[in-house]
Amino acid sequence: MFSKFKPQMSCTGSTITDEQDQYLKVVNYEDTVRQLDSYYGIVKRQLLRHQSPTIGLFPKLSEKHANRAHIRDSIYCAAAIWSLYQAYRRIDDDRGRAYELGQSAVKCMRGILISWIRQAHKVESFKNNQSPQNSLHIVFDLETGDTVYEDDEYAHLQIDVPSLYLLYLVQMITSGLQIIYTMDEVTFVQNLVYYVERAYRTPDYGMWERGSKYHNGTPELHASSIGMAKAALEAINGCNLFGDKGASWSVIYVDIDAHNRNRSILETLLPRESSSKNTDASLIPCISYPCFATHDDCLYSTTKNKAVQWLKAGYGFKRFLWDGYGTVLEENNRKYYEKGEIKNFDKIECEWPIFFIYMIIDGVFKGNSQQTDAYQKLLHQRIMRDRYGDLVVPQYYYVSHDSVEAEKQDPGSQIRIPSSDCGPGTVFLWGQALYVISQLLVDGLLHINELDPIRRYLPSYNRPRKTGRYSAFQGTASDLVVQVVLIAESMRLQAMMATYGIQTQTPHEVEPVQIWPPSELVKVYEYLGVNKKLGLQGRPPRPIGALGTSKVYRVCGLTVLCYPLTLEVSDFYLSHDMSLLIDDIKSELQFVGKYWRLYGRPTVCLLVREEHMRDANFKEMIDLFAMLKGGRCQGLKVRIGRLQNLLSSSCVEHLDFMHMFPAEDFHQKINMFSQLEHKSVGYQSLTDIRQAVRFSEERVEYKEFSDKPIWEVIEAYRNCDTMLGQSQLLGILLNRDGACFTFDDESVRDRIIKLNKQAGVIRHWSVVRYCSSLLENLVDSISPFITSLLVNGKQLTVGVIGYEEILIDVPLTPREVHQILYTKLQPYDVYQAVLQQEIIVYLGKLITTHKHLFSGILKIRIGWVIRAMQLYMDNYMKTTKTLDELSPSDVRKMIIKVMSVGDKTPHENMHPIHHRQIYGSLCRVPDNFYERVWIILSKTPRGIVVAGHRLPQQPTLSDMTKHELNFSLLVEQLLNRLDRPEYRHIIVEMIMIVSTILQRNTELTFDGEVDLDQLVANAFTLFQKDRQEDCEKSDDMKTFYDTTHNITVRYLARSAVNYILSSVPPANDNQEFCNVS
Repeated sequence: MFSKFKPQMSCTGSTITDEQDQYLKVVNYEDTVRQLDSYYGIVKRQLLRHQSPTIGLFPKLSEKHANRAHIRDSIYCAAAIWSLYQAYRRIDDDRGRAYELGQSAVKCMRGILISWIRQAHKVESFKNNQSPQNSLHIVFDLETGDTVYEDDEYAHLQIDVPSLYLLYLVQMITSGLQIIYTMDEVTFVQNLVYYVERAYRTPDYGMWERGSKYHNGTPELHASSIGMAKAALEAINGCNLFGDKGASWSVIYVDIDAHNRNRSILETLLPRESSSKNTDASLIPCISYPCFATHDDCLYSTTKNKAVQWLKAGYGFKRFLWDGYGTVLEENNRKYYEKGEIKNFDKIECEWPIFFIYMIIDGVFKGNSQQTDAYQKLLHQRIMRDRYGDLVVPQYYYVSHDSVEAEKQDPGSQIRIPSSDCGPGTVFLWGQALYVISQLLVDGLLHINELDPIRRYLPSYNRPRKTGRYSAFQGTASDLVVQVVLIAESMRLQAMMATYGIQTQTPHEVEPVQIWPPSELVKVYEYLGVNKKLGLQGRPPRPIGALGTSKVYRVCGLTVLCYPLTLEVSDFYLSHDMSLLIDDIKSELQFVGKYWRLYGRPTVCLLVREEHMRDANFKEMIDLFAMLKGGRCQGLKVRIGRLQNLLSSSCVEHLDFMHMFPAEDFHQKINMFSQLEHKSVGYQSLTDIRQAVRFSEERVEYKEFSDKPIWEVIEAYRNCDTMLGQSQLLGILLNRDGACFTFDDESVRDRIIKLNKQAGVIRHWSVVRYCSSLLENLVDSISPFITSLLVNGKQLTVGVIGYEEILIDVPLTPREVHQILYTKLQPYDVYQAVLQQEIIVYLGKLITTHKHLFSGILKIRIGWVIRAMQLYMDNYMKTTKTLDELSPSDVRKMIIKVMSVGDKTPHENMHPIHHRQIYGSLCRVPDNFYERVWIILSKTPRGIVVAGHRLPQQPTLSDMTKHELNFSLLVEQLLNRLDRPEYRHIIVEMIMIVSTILQRNTELTFDGEVDLDQLVANAFTLFQKDRQEDCEKSDDMKTFYDTTHNITVRYLARSAVNYILSSVPPANDNQEFCNVS
């Protein structure tokens, strides 16, 4: 629109005179006012007419269910009204319309806020337990603001809705509107931030309120919900809800590590929407307007192109494939679909014109006029007129009952009908609101910077820098320098480090700056968002991650730097391993350098303790510090210096909310890190230090004492001179008499804690693990590692082999993980409860850096992974140790070796049976394996049988697609019935052979079932005959498993061909039949 006011050239090429220029400005101004007034009339008739006079919300449809206010639709209505408000601000004489529009938007946003504040108890519950029952409602009574549905009557858990609200709240406040009035409202919004922070691990029902595409009431992780949460967190971090004139205590804070987890999970999920949906139209508003959740051009293009390729049609976009909503075949009298029902909707899904509008807006933001024009043309072919003559966007177009079969035969051939909900006088308000926004942009009445004042459409490094006291996402330099401060626990440790050229500071030397453990910062953040009137307890006690501890904090007049969680003394034993600690420090520095997005440099505090220097591997830490002193860490720029010299370039976070609480309470509650004091500086070199001795002892089992009287167990404990024996006997007492049982004036629990510390000092890993399990310790932040594996398309099972396996296919809270480990694993194997935690952590880290090692692995069975590791140790390492005797760093090295075993990179000199055992234990399958199973299933009416369990042809084929993740998981569920890993791998080989035969002989089908066990048994019989073995007496298949693939494949193929020949009619004599090779 601004271009209309520029001086123009006449047709002769001469410059227009001042008088002509003034005339054109007046004409353009009048034209602008006329257009704006036209949109004002449309907004009044189509949107504001339906706004609730009491709470300011909007219905979904103007006529049908007009007494129900939908939050998502209301937000978009408020956005459209606000957009016109922004456009009117360009002109001076708006006749009061800008103010009216602005206040109408404010009324809606405040109506949503007030409706949710009345459910503050749900927000508090949701912070600790992200379950659908605790979620905020998204449908309210239009007049009273009361709830309409019970918690279990509606799919209320939709993370994208509060995220969208937070995003537009920031946009509108930035534009100058005053929406938040009181500190009660500020604290509630802060708690809304906590509500959406864990979107990355919260399965929800998504934008379409249905969860998985099967519409069976199952929530799942949605990329669109996570993306909107990420965008909201970025937008609101450091935002003052009272506007430019707000106080320091009305600022909103975001956990930068929670934001980063959402970013990581989003980028892992994209371009997929969820486990059941390969793509979804809801991803368009996620990656483009209004969220702009990713600025990775490749990821954006891939996601957008995939949605366009699969979902775009003549009347709009399909929401997702096999979507039954609004179709004539959907039965509205049932809440959920029956199994296999979604196949009925294939090729007749409703088409939604609203996504043409999203694509128009996307084209404007991207400067792609060709896209904008193309979708404008498509849209205006599908819009209608209401009784006032205004253009109306139908909610969707559907296929009539008479045209269903014809449409399925020839998709796109039939004329579709606009939804019956959008008849004369009925408006689909979400679509209409977006239409107003898009046309304001297209007509040049609204600039993208006015629609997006906070510049979400720009990458963070291109946005205007915020000036103020609070951190905000500002992007990062390509050559970012990570600042490192070395803090020695004592002066004698400092003196010893100096002899090796490593300059450190003690806590006294950095004063008045204080060094805090990260757990103390958690205590401070617990005050953020506290509101007793609303029953809100502030920030949940969640750990502060690596990014959060890389900021310098100003709190209650103090300057504070926290060392990272990696260096915290933990109840879990991983912190005792120096090699593991060093690797974690390197990884943490790389992580901070890669994902830092705040203004100012990150400052990492590395704390060196005296217990570190007693470790046999302390020289590795000296080498690490020497490398850091050189200015590089695996390619990352680092700068070691004195803390006082680094403060000026650090990222500083001001925690001004603490002024609202009594200072004496704060200082009493906080325990800063204290310097160790010694009478003299004793140690001058590493040779002077008493080293920790690695301890080993004879392994003796005390299981027989489980049934003996208590006095005998106690007497055995008193006479036992081995730590491992003592731990086992204490375990028996713990199980029989409880942790509080006392003898010799000391409880069982206290004895276990003492023994655990003693074993940790001497690195007796078997005892450390045994005691940690008895104490039911849980590794820090295990939930994000589980989530990381899940969003990479994997599933987990935990359990002791031979007992129940627990499937983990959704993110779990630490409490839920703890319950599973110590009720389902520990009773059968004490070590497994902690070893499986270790494996989960290592795999969760490994999948982010070495994703190729997980190729062909869909379901990670942790108990079987441990078996694979033990098999590898037994056969290829010169040791008699068991896995529980290894140090954590050795366990991590072992898991990398085992995960590297594969068809493409076989271990040299590995026996075929060992390869099959490890391959089967890892549940690894060849490329395109699941598509091969689909081929067999499509040719087998009675399905595939493994271990007496059947994978039926129907409804599997009608309910799923061959590329669908859920189909692959169904196949894995079938294969997991097998209890021998080497046999599982033979079954996989057989499937590949049978599918190859069927691919090369497309005319072949099976009359009955395919029993894979019988096929393998027949192959083994052929193998025995060729070796002239007694087939009836020998059922040991070890020799068969230990035969190379080139040989076994012959017998498997012969067995498959024989079965196929017996299952199909004889071929013509001149027909080349059953081509295998």
